[in-house]
Amino acid sequence: MRIFNGLTLGAGLFATVISASAQAEEAKVAAIVKGLDNPFFQYMQKGIEEQAKADGVGVTVQAAANMGDATGQADKLTALAMQDFDCYLTNPISVSNLVQALVPVAQKKKPIVNIDSTIDPEQAKAAGFGVSTYIGTDNVAAGALAGEEMLKLVPTGSKVALIAGIVGDVGSNARIKGFKQAVEGKLEVVVMVSADWDREKALTAATDILQAHPDLAGFFAANDIMALGVERAVQTSGKEVKVIGLDGIIDALKSVAAGELSATVAQYPYVVGAMGVEACKAAAMGKELPANVPAPVLLINKDNAEASLKNFPRPGGDYPDPFREMLK
Repeated sequence: MRIFNGLTLGAGLFATVISASAQAEEAKVAAIVKGLDNPFFQYMQKGIEEQAKADGVGVTVQAAANMGDATGQADKLTALAMQDFDCYLTNPISVSNLVQALVPVAQKKKPIVNIDSTIDPEQAKAAGFGVSTYIGTDNVAAGALAGEEMLKLVPTGSKVALIAGIVGDVGSNARIKGFKQAVEGKLEVVVMVSADWDREKALTAATDILQAHPDLAGFFAANDIMALGVERAVQTSGKEVKVIGLDGIIDALKSVAAGELSATVAQYPYVVGAMGVEACKAAAMGKELPANVPAPVLLINKDNAEASLKNFPRPGGDYPDPFREMLK
């Protein structure tokens, strides 16, 4: 008989407990994220690294060169897949760019935790694997929050424009879909353009739209980087046009607090990254992970922008986290 944390255990059970404990403490996580040219993913990396430190997990973080570096991101994951990690934390640029790089990970039966941007489940299935869990924003619901806020800011029947991200991006499409659903029959969407998540492209697109639609009342941009570009165009035009973004990056929160951007729907990439590490640790301990875990979101306007800045990069209150419960 052996003693473990004050309990008397048989030899077999003692060995099992020690093995599970050591496995959790020594878990090594490989994380691959989108380009750190976007502050959103800088905070995701920070959440990953700080949670790993808090949980005693070893972590290696690799990032794409930029938001469009799909091939480079896949190459980095391919290199990580050849190393001995206990779990792989993936934030893909597209639904498909990491699929082939994950095949050797799946062949080694290592858990795959998918965060923020989804890996296409059908393509993953065709490649012979599935993800252990997905953690991220319900983008349709987030877009709908933006639409509901726009309805409070402009009169019924007003004209609005949409600035989408990269053509075909699942997250962008879902955000636009949610916004459209919220305003359907109440506002007129006169145009939608894609600005590739880029501030300057969004500024140019918004400038053209404002000239073509002088009676425009509002813009919804599918991320804050583009929203800030749109807001610059609105300021230059001298018009009173409402602009709502989505992500909750600190520059957007400051802009809302200053009365420039009308609102943003804040995601918490720091929390998404941190929850991803918790999920990997739980998987290393042999826990069965839930298939889908929604990340917290919050509508930020002038009323709560200052408070949100004080709490950044975390939400102001508590939020559901099943992985945290697993690790208690």
